[in-house]
Amino acid sequence: MKIKNIVYHNPIVTREKRNILNKHGSAVIWFTGLSGSGKSTLAHLVEEELHKLGCSTFVLDGDNLRHGLSSGLTFSDNDRKENIRRAGAVAKLMMEAGIITMTAFISPFRKDRNLIRRLLPQGCFIEIYCKASLNTCESRDVKGLYKRARAGEIENYTGINSPYEAPSKPELTVDTENELLEESVHRIIDLLKSETIIK
Repeated sequence: MKIKNIVYHNPIVTREKRNILNKHGSAVIWFTGLSGSGKSTLAHLVEEELHKLGCSTFVLDGDNLRHGLSSGLTFSDNDRKENIRRAGAVAKLMMEAGIITMTAFISPFRKDRNLIRRLLPQGCFIEIYCKASLNTCESRDVKGLYKRARAGEIENYTGINSPYEAPSKPELTVDTENELLEESVHRIIDLLKSETIIK
C-alpha cells in the first residue's frame, strides 16, 4: 500500500559517486540455504577477504536482525515474508551507501527472494545458494534446533515442518557439503570480479 503525501527525495551524493570514492562497486550478495548450510560462515569469510582488498562491506545476519529490527516477528509464513522484506529494504539502503552488502538468511520462499531481486537494479542482486542435504545440516546442528523441531518443540522450522524452496537460477551454487570453505570463498570472490563489482 502506497502512503499519500510522501515523495522520494533523490540524493545529491549518489551510489555511483560513492562507488567511485570506494574504488569498487556495490551490490547485495544474498546467501540462502537451510539452517546449518554454511550461509553465515561463508558470508563472514567472504567479507574478511573483501576487507583485505580494502572494500567497504557489511553482513546482515538473520539471527542478528531478529534481535533488533525484526524482534517482534514470529516464524509464521507471513512474518517470515515481512522479515525478508525488511532485510531487503535495509540491504538496498546499504548498497546505495556504496557498501558490498552480504545477507545470511534462510529466506525459504523463492517468491520473497525474487521480490528483493526486483527491488534492486539489474545485476545488483547476487543470489548464492548454499547447498547441503538436510542430513548434513542436522549433523551440524550445534544449537540443537533440528532436534527440538523433530520433537515438536519448535513450529514452522524450515526443512522439518516448513518447506525450503531452493533457487531456480542462482548466480552461484556453492556445494557446502563437499567443497572446502577456501574453495567456496575463492569462487565467490571470482564471481564478484567477473561481475566487475571488485577488481
